Amino acid sequence: MASPPKTGAGVDSEGNRIRLAAAAAALATVGAGLGLRAVAAGDVAKYGGDALYTLLIVALVVLGAPRMTAWKAGAVALAFSWVVEFSQLSGVPAELSRHSAVARLVLGSTFNAPDLFWYAVGALAGWLAVAFRTGPGRSRSA
Repeated sequence: MASPPKTGAGVDSEGNRIRLAAAAAALATVGAGLGLRAVAAGDVAKYGGDALYTLLIVALVVLGAPRMTAWKAGAVALAFSWVVEFSQLSGVPAELSRHSAVARLVLGSTFNAPDLFWYAVGALAGWLAVAFRTGPGRSRSA
C-alpha cells in the first residue's frame, strides 16, 4: 500500500509558518499600540496609532491569506483603513462607537484627513515587513 503524497499541509508547512509569524506580528503590533498610548500623547500617539492600525490589518490579512503577495496585503489593509475612515463621514461609526468600545477601537468616530496619510505609512511598513520576511526572489515579495 502506497503512502499518500505529501501536500505540504503538515505542521511545518510554509503557510503555517507564515500564519504563526503573522499572528506574532499582530500581537506585537497591539502591544506596540498599547505601549505607545502609555508613553506618548497628542499627535505622536494618534498618528502612530493610525499607522499601527493599518500595520495590524496587514498582519491579519496575511494571517488569513498567507500566500498573498506583500503588495496586495498592504493594498488590502490600506483600502480597508481608508474605507473605515471615509465611512466616518456618514456618522454611522460615531453612533456605533457610542454603544461599543470594540466599535470605537475598530471604526473610530470622526473623519480626520491626515489619518489617510498615516494609514499609508502603516501599509508601507507592513508591505516592507512582509516582503522582507519572505525574502528576495520569492513570489510573496512581488
